[in-house]
Amino acid sequence: MAHRYIKIALTASVLVLAFAGMLWSTLREGAEYYKNVDEVIPQAQQWAGKQMQLHGYVVPKSIKRRRDASGNITLDYIFKVQNNPARFSEPGNVVDASYNGIVPDTFKDEAEVVLKGKLTPTGFKTDPNGVMAKCPSKYEAAEKSALAGT
Repeated sequence: MAHRYIKIALTASVLVLAFAGMLWSTLREGAEYYKNVDEVIPQAQQWAGKQMQLHGYVVPKSIKRRRDASGNITLDYIFKVQNNPARFSEPGNVVDASYNGIVPDTFKDEAEVVLKGKLTPTGFKTDPNGVMAKCPSKYEAAEKSALAGT
């Protein structure tokens, strides 16, 4: 009878350890920081190489597309991201970002973006499918027109 309880206890222990290991592995790989530009740039050394989501706004007239050797436009984008759109005209924390791929239709100057990738010595290297441009709220236009009418 005691032999049976030992088997059950060992089996349960193995299952618990296996589940805990899978849970730890999943959480470790899936953990990403969500930071804005003003939180990351002053402490760039601390954040270098860490997987994160970086929130900010595309600096106006900063979006550039690279050309290949024959002069054709590629899907390589270089742009600048800043934290506060009200401060585009002021110097502040700005990060150079790079991305290779198709960007969302809403990706444009002054667009609110979340970039998924890593901070490198040359800027923010965005992962494939790592550009998320937020859509302006449908309530913003109504709010602005209501303010203009008062």
